[in-house]
Amino acid sequence: MEKLGFDNQKYLKMQSEHIRERIAQFGGKLYLEFGGKLFDDYHASRVLPGFEPDSKIRMLQQMKEDVEIVIAIAAEDIEKNKVRGDLGISYDDDVLRLIDSFRGLGLYVGSVVITRWEGQSAAEAFRRRLTALGVRCYRHYPIAGYPSDVAHIVSDDGLGRNDYIETSHSLVVVTAPGPGSGKMATCLSQLYHDHQRGIQAGYAKFETFPIWNLPLRHPVNLAYEAATADLSDVNMIDPFHLEAYGKTTVNYNRDVEIFPVLNAIFEKIQGTSPYRSPTDMGVNMAGLCIVDDEVCCRASRLEILRRYYTACVERLKGQGGDEPVRKLELLMKQADITPELCPAVAASLQKAEITGAPAGAMVLPDGRLLTGKTSSTLGAASALLLNALKAIGGIDDQLELISAQVLEPICQLKTTHLGHRNPRLHTDEVLVALCVSALTNPLADLAQQQLGKLKGAEAHFSVILSEEDEKLLRRLGIHVSCEPRYETKNLYHK
Repeated sequence: MEKLGFDNQKYLKMQSEHIRERIAQFGGKLYLEFGGKLFDDYHASRVLPGFEPDSKIRMLQQMKEDVEIVIAIAAEDIEKNKVRGDLGISYDDDVLRLIDSFRGLGLYVGSVVITRWEGQSAAEAFRRRLTALGVRCYRHYPIAGYPSDVAHIVSDDGLGRNDYIETSHSLVVVTAPGPGSGKMATCLSQLYHDHQRGIQAGYAKFETFPIWNLPLRHPVNLAYEAATADLSDVNMIDPFHLEAYGKTTVNYNRDVEIFPVLNAIFEKIQGTSPYRSPTDMGVNMAGLCIVDDEVCCRASRLEILRRYYTACVERLKGQGGDEPVRKLELLMKQADITPELCPAVAASLQKAEITGAPAGAMVLPDGRLLTGKTSSTLGAASALLLNALKAIGGIDDQLELISAQVLEPICQLKTTHLGHRNPRLHTDEVLVALCVSALTNPLADLAQQQLGKLKGAEAHFSVILSEEDEKLLRRLGIHVSCEPRYETKNLYHK
């Protein structure tokens, strides 16, 4: 059983109450810029054990009568067909996915705003598509001198040129498919137009990380830097908060750098700024819901180690450079992290050396360490998965879950008819075979019932896993890392 370091129920209650207080502070209307992931925030759930990946959505569902969602997407991202790395879909398709997801959860999606609009053909086609689907769509334009030329920004030729987004709820959540979509500019535009119309409204920002009331070098905050190593985000002490209140809080460089300009824009729009620091703008309560700091520290150190291995693999694949790796090496030194932190690392390498073939190792949620080796029918990931299910289910390691009569015909099918060179089964194929075996083998049935108990396990492999294997293990809630090494010396790998 994975130890918990975070009280999720307390978080849901505190977070919704705090946002309601902020709405009231501004007379009943708040534009809330939502940073990070609203759905599937697995980074937060890994570094704060107990935090549920859908916590932020569940929090909004508690307030759904007050919530309206506006989705921002940059015209240039549509034009370039920008793709979400985690989902493999374009930003414009993700907007449609988000709308469906929000609606499916009972949340009202008011509109989509296309930012930095310059009449791009692909953006215009997407606008027409949204309109045909019955989704209100607005256009916001590039503003010369943004964000430094405050006088021009806060004028009829600046923010005043943008379409005014008609909203009807007290909490307007502005979200996006990814970074750089124009969420903050959308909120500022709305504040300008509301002020022109005599409507009281305010702005706040919801970013889970860095956590403002944890120390600068706390492992949870260092893990955020590790997650954004390719973006060059840096945690720093909020100098404005320290000057205003004499209290040390943590923010990150981009918010600190933009705050003086943002403050000037607030003053220009509304006559006075409601905030004295970037920390003041935030509404995040996560730091107040940590119940076991030691658990969260260990989880965060493991996350930094995994991020390091991921960066090394991406560098080998040509998907990343040296800089993220160097930054992660520095973070590991700051947090006193070595590969020995995860016992699965050494165990997988030792198994690979003994067998002369790719191998994997896993630390189960209860702390037990086990390994898996490559065979003629199973890859290392598949073997490790079956061994883990046996261990959790109390099944003798010598007993067979899937008979050779089931495995061998599948291997032959792959090479003879499907054009595969490698006959060994991937993890998804093994699970299908396990389900078939469960029809006649009670042990296979018992094993597949253990799948839900793998969540929180730590696995490491001596070579880079196939995309299919890595995705499936992650879906099961297993934390995966790999050595930056291919199984073969071929130049082309798929």
